[in-house]
Amino acid sequence: MVYLSQFRFPDREREYDFTMSQKRTCYDTFYPFQVISKHGLGVLDLEPVTILYGGNGSGKTTVLNVIAEKLGLTRDTLYNRSCFFEDYTGMCSYETERSIPAGSRIITSDDVFDFMLNLRSMNDGIDRKREELLEDYMDAKYSRFQMRSLEDYEQLKKVTMVKRNTQSKYIRKNLMDNVREHSNGESAFLYFADKIKEDGLYLLDEPENSLSPEKQQELLRFLEDSARFFGCQFLVATHSPFLLSMKGAKIYDLDEEPVDVKRWTELSNVRAYYDFFKKYETEFRDTF
Repeated sequence: MVYLSQFRFPDREREYDFTMSQKRTCYDTFYPFQVISKHGLGVLDLEPVTILYGGNGSGKTTVLNVIAEKLGLTRDTLYNRSCFFEDYTGMCSYETERSIPAGSRIITSDDVFDFMLNLRSMNDGIDRKREELLEDYMDAKYSRFQMRSLEDYEQLKKVTMVKRNTQSKYIRKNLMDNVREHSNGESAFLYFADKIKEDGLYLLDEPENSLSPEKQQELLRFLEDSARFFGCQFLVATHSPFLLSMKGAKIYDLDEEPVDVKRWTELSNVRAYYDFFKKYETEFRDTF
């Protein structure tokens, strides 16, 4: 599915005219001006899956933030939005094939990290509550309780509940909404599975962060299926060779000047992996 078909950025001349017209001298940068244009990226023609590839400082994240800002996409965490962002996005334009769904969003590494920290905090709280309940259970089970007044009624209920339930059932009933603990990779994948719904435009900034190679491949299959069967469009900034191999993806190499469209097997990052494993191919053969 294609919602956003084209996005255009201001060229160097237009950026130069703007920056030279500024009378303010207290700023040492005009970010995001002069970031995207230095690589000669003027237009993005988008497919159901479009990938931005490039090293640190190539402008991948800036491209995503500019597009998200221009389209008014939902996001969970703040970002480096300078005072010139509105001026810059005002110079950008775009075309759509269909109206962009309301649930569309940008997902960044900060979003995923915050989610993992919040989940870990919740789990830590549950661990503490579980320990407290275990102490309550043991105290109530082995106490010689006798109800002497109505003030003892709550303790009577607790003792009765302990006698009617095993330790595990008692703890589960009192914890109510228990939250399962996950590894960082599982938690990160849960975030993508929760936020990416049917029929939406999604901008993903290095989604491979915190994911093991196995989980990256699982995310790859999830994104491919979402684009193919569930009406999703993706614009992804990534270094991951697994995500770069996504079927049908159009890949912009931001390390080239001007920016060039390439196959994933032509990218320097992927070639580095290939050359490395090719060098030790005989060792892999001996292993199996």
